[in-house]
This record gives sequence, C-alpha cells and structure tokens, in this order.
Amino acid sequence: MFRVSLGGDGAELGPLEPWQAGEFLAHMDRARELVGQYIGLADVVTDPESSRAFLQSYAEKAAADTGRLYGIRAEGRLVGGVLFRTFDVRHGTAEAGCWLEPSAVGRGLVTRAARVIIDWAVEERGIHRVEWWAVTENEPSIAVARRLGMTRDGVLRQSHQRRGRRFDMEIWSVLAPEWRAGRAAR
Repeated sequence: MFRVSLGGDGAELGPLEPWQAGEFLAHMDRARELVGQYIGLADVVTDPESSRAFLQSYAEKAAADTGRLYGIRAEGRLVGGVLFRTFDVRHGTAEAGCWLEPSAVGRGLVTRAARVIIDWAVEERGIHRVEWWAVTENEPSIAVARRLGMTRDGVLRQSHQRRGRRFDMEIWSVLAPEWRAGRAAR
C-alpha cells in the first residue's frame, strides 16, 4: 500500500481498505465521542462487522470511481481520515470530508491531507468543484474549509439531523481555477 508524506513531522496519508477493519474500529473507538458530535461515522462503525462493511463500501466506491477513503497516520498510528464522500468525474464535482481523533487535533493534519486529495482530484481527475459540508457548530471543520481557500456558498437551515437534534449545514466550495491560484500563492 502506498503512503504519502504530509510533511516533516512524519504524518502520512494512505488508503483505508477492508483488511484494516480492526485498526479502523480501534481508531473509531478513540474518536467516537469527538466525531459523533457532528457526523454519523461514529454511530455506523461500532463493531468488527460494521467496520469492515464501511471500509468495503468505500472500496466499492473507489472501484466505481464514485468515492475515496484515506487514513491519516501520525507516529504510525491511524488518527483520522479524509474522504471524497461523493466523486463525479462526469460532472466534475466532489464532496470532501474529514474526521480526527482527539489526540491529533490542532496539528494541521486534516488541512494537509485534504490538500493532497483535492490537488489530486483537480489536477489528475479533472474535478472542477470540490465541496465541503459542515454543521455550522463544527468550527474546526469550517476552519479547515477556510484554510483550504474555500468560499462559503450558503447554509441549509436545519437540514441535518443528528442524535435527535437538527443542525444547519454550511456548504463551502473551491473551484479548480481558485484552487490552482491558491496553491501558487502558498
């Protein structure tokens, strides 16, 4: 399996695959409380079978070219991930997302990992628009969207239901020309 360096601190990005279900479940157990505040992943991956099924669903998306899933490793341990929840080459659109366990917060790992996958999507696959959806209260996720040079397109009021509550969802995006201009300025 390949891994891509995320910088001088030894952090790496690589695909998550069904054979890694045990490691993924252990990671989700560490991340569950933080991740579960805003996204359903924490409630989906709860045992070995659901962990494998989740990873298998993304293996199938990758095979169909409709999604991707990557793990972020720090000191050799899985601490988070980034993904393309949707990936539509024909229409040139994708939705990126992320999650992280508490031990890895504040190190810029998600921003660095998202840059890698967005760059690949734009430059290698011809994606024109990458979206980032975040619950309005999820300030760290919105901060990532800002650091990625995304523009807030709007808010879907009370469109997201999570654990008996309704949340507003912000939609952020970056277009390929904006991405390239931002990368040149970095």
